[in-house]
Amino acid sequence: MAGLKLNHIYKVYPNGAKAVSDFTMDIEDKEFIIFVGPSGCGKSTTLRMIAGLEEITSGELSINGTVVNNIEPKDRDIAMVFQNYALYPHMTVYKNMAFGLKLRKTAKDEIDKRVKEAAEILGITEYLNKKPGEMSGGQRQRVALGRAIVREPKVFLLDEPLSNLDAKLRTQMRSEILKLHRRLQTTFIYVTHDQIEAMTMGTRIVVMKDGFVQQIDTPRNLYNHPCNKFVAGFIGTPQMNFFNARLKKEKDGVHITLEGANTELLADISLFTKINPAYLDGEKAVVLGLRSEHISTNAKAFPYSARCRISHYEDLGTDCQVYADFNTKNSEFDESCSKVVMKAPAGSVYASGEIIDISLDLSHMHLFDAETEATISPRIPELTSIPCTVNGNNLQLLETVLPLPEAIALPDGDYTIQLPPEAITVSSSSKSGAAAVFEGEERINNSRLLKLSCGGHTLYSLSGGDTQLKAGKTVYFTIDLKRADFINNGNECVQRSLPLDNSLTGKLIKRKAVEERTDANGKIKKDKGFVIDISTADYTAELPDGFGIKLLSSGDMKQLFLNEMQFHFTPYTVKLAKNGISARVDKVLDYGSERFAACTVGKDTVIVAAEGVSEGDSVHLQLDYGSLSVFDTVREILLV
Repeated sequence: MAGLKLNHIYKVYPNGAKAVSDFTMDIEDKEFIIFVGPSGCGKSTTLRMIAGLEEITSGELSINGTVVNNIEPKDRDIAMVFQNYALYPHMTVYKNMAFGLKLRKTAKDEIDKRVKEAAEILGITEYLNKKPGEMSGGQRQRVALGRAIVREPKVFLLDEPLSNLDAKLRTQMRSEILKLHRRLQTTFIYVTHDQIEAMTMGTRIVVMKDGFVQQIDTPRNLYNHPCNKFVAGFIGTPQMNFFNARLKKEKDGVHITLEGANTELLADISLFTKINPAYLDGEKAVVLGLRSEHISTNAKAFPYSARCRISHYEDLGTDCQVYADFNTKNSEFDESCSKVVMKAPAGSVYASGEIIDISLDLSHMHLFDAETEATISPRIPELTSIPCTVNGNNLQLLETVLPLPEAIALPDGDYTIQLPPEAITVSSSSKSGAAAVFEGEERINNSRLLKLSCGGHTLYSLSGGDTQLKAGKTVYFTIDLKRADFINNGNECVQRSLPLDNSLTGKLIKRKAVEERTDANGKIKKDKGFVIDISTADYTAELPDGFGIKLLSSGDMKQLFLNEMQFHFTPYTVKLAKNGISARVDKVLDYGSERFAACTVGKDTVIVAAEGVSEGDSVHLQLDYGSLSVFDTVREILLV
C-alpha cells in the first residue's frame, strides 16, 4: 500500500514548452484519484512522470516517503494500464498476464497462483488460453488490468483505459474498476477526459488546463464550489449557463442586470456576503453562472422569476431539457449571449417562439470575474469589508473601539477595513475582544469557516480548532491588524497589510571543493568535488548538503547555475545575526504585540520579525534554509 506526494512538479521540454507547471498534491493510501481535463492539459504527462516514463524537470516525487525522482520505473513498484491495452498478440491471455512476473524471475507456482487469482477477480478464467485477437474490447481491457494486478503493485496508474470502448461497455467497465479498487485496497490514479467517469469514480478529482492544476477536490465540491469558470463549465452536464452581468447594491438588495437581455433581478443581500464590495458598484463586469437544474419552467418553483422565449426542447425520458433565451425579442438562439438551458418535467411540450414565465434559484448561483474568470464568491472569502472610523489613534469598528498600533498611522476620517478570515480569531471568553453573534460554521477540508454577525455586518473567521459553538449565542473576537488593508473614501488603499512573503534576487554558484577523509589504513585521502553557494547582494554562503542535493535533483544543472534566482521566505524565517546578509533598517513597524523591521538589501526590501532595532541601524540577516524556496526566474519554475 502507498501514499504519494508530488511537490512542485514541473515538466519543461528542451524547446521551452511547459507541459506541467507546479503540480503539488498529497495522495493518501487507497485513494482513487482522477486526473481530468481537455486534451493537451498535462494529465497523461503527469501520470508518466509518476510512472518514471517521463523525466521530471523540477520538483520532488515521493512514494511512501521515499523520493523516487531518480529511481527506475521497474523499481517504483507501480503498474500502468494503457489506453491501447498493449497486449502481445501472439501470446495467450495467461502468458500475457504472466510475462512481467516471468521477467522478474518469480517462481512458477507463484506466477500460476497470481494469474489464476487475478483471472477470477476479473471474470476471465475461461479466456486464459485464448489470444487477444479472439476477444472483445472489454475482455482485452480486463486482461490489461489483470496483467497489472498480478504485479501486486503499490500504485495502479490507468491512462484513459476505457476510451476505446463503446458507451455501454464503458459504463460496465467503470463498475468493474470500482469493484476492483474496493477489493484490492490500494491506490489508483486514473486519467480521463470524460467528466462523467471523473464524477462517478473518483474520491478526489484533479482538474487540469494548459499544464496547470485548476482545482483538487471531491466530485461534490467541484460541482457545487468550482474555483473558476473553466471548472464550472467543464464539470456538469449540460454545461452551466453563463451570463455577462452587472451587480449593484441597493439598500438591502443587489440589482442584477443580465447583458443582452431584457432581464433584471433584485436579489437579497445575504447571497453576497462573501463577495468583495468592489464588484457591487454596478460598473465591474462579472459572469453569473447557474446550472440547468436551478432554473425551472415552473414559475413558482424558485424565489426569483423571469421571462424567456423558447427555442426548442429535448425530451430525454427522465426529464426534458428546454433551450430558451432571456431576450424575448431574439430569434437567433445559437448566436445569443443570453441563451439558457433549463430543466422541465418529462413529457413537457413547448412551441418554438413561445414566451413563458420561469423561476431561478439564485442561492445556487456562481459569480466569476469577467477578466480573470476566477470565482468572486469562494467558499472561503478572500476579504470581509467593513466601514470604520479613525479618531485620535483609535479605530471605531463594529460597535467597539481598538487602539491603533504605531505601525498604522492614519489621519482621522472614515475608512473601509478589509480583513481576510485568518485575521479574525473567535473565542467564547468575554475577555477576548468585541462581541458578536455566532450564526454557524462550514467545515472545509481541515478548517472551520465561522460566520458571525456584528453591528449589521457579516464576518468570517477561519479556525482549525474544535471549540463547540452554538448558533445564536454570543461569542467574542479579536482582529490581527497587521493583516488588514485600509481603503479611503476614494477607494484607494492607504494602509496595506504586512507583507508575509519576502524575496531576494541572486544566483547559485558551483564551487570546487576538496573533502578530506581517512581510509581503512588510517591514511588521509582527498576527494575532489563541489559545493553550492547562494549569492545575493553582498553575501555568499555555502548551502547545507541536503538543500544542495534537492537543488541538483531539479534537472538541468547548466540552467541551475546560469539563471537568475529568487529566494523566498517569510518574516519569521529570517533573523538578525552577527554575520549574514548586510541590510539597513529603513523603518520599524510596531504592532504592539509584535515588532518588525523593514530592511533594504540591495534593491530589495525585506521584512523581518525583530526586537531591539531602530531606524537607520545596520544589521545582518540569516536565512533559515529549511523553509527557503528557490524560484528560477528564467524558466519560471519553483526548484525547491
